[in-house]
Amino acid sequence: METAWNDKTTRAKKEAIDRKWHLVDMQGQVLGRASTGIAMILMGKTKPTYTPSVDCGDFVVAVNADKVHLTGNKLEQKIYFHHTAHPGGGRSIGYKKLMSENPQRALQISVKRMLPKTRLASRQILRLKIYKGSSHPHLAQNPQPVTFA
Repeated sequence: METAWNDKTTRAKKEAIDRKWHLVDMQGQVLGRASTGIAMILMGKTKPTYTPSVDCGDFVVAVNADKVHLTGNKLEQKIYFHHTAHPGGGRSIGYKKLMSENPQRALQISVKRMLPKTRLASRQILRLKIYKGSSHPHLAQNPQPVTFA
């Protein structure tokens, strides 16, 4: 007796998703490595029930965003660029200035650009909570600490 091609494949269902809370301390972490790990958690790739077409990721609380580390000369050389879609609307800001004004935005941009370019990404980035200091209002959710190598 032959089996169907998808008998062994399990797909996550929207109703059965169990979202957990994770706490990431950004102090001393390298921006790119931490952003990759955060993006994986937001997408749900760390779960055995990962399905690309279903939003099955978890919540992430990132604290100490102002103490993130960059390797090499990126602090002086790295530039974030976006375009407003109007003629002459190109905007760029250096990472050094961005970190002094809004360090949360630097981490958010880094993680957002690592998420898939689909409709799911707009919902996944909303589950990322970033804070400048070490305190956060999500103690009731009991976030579990996560470290990235």
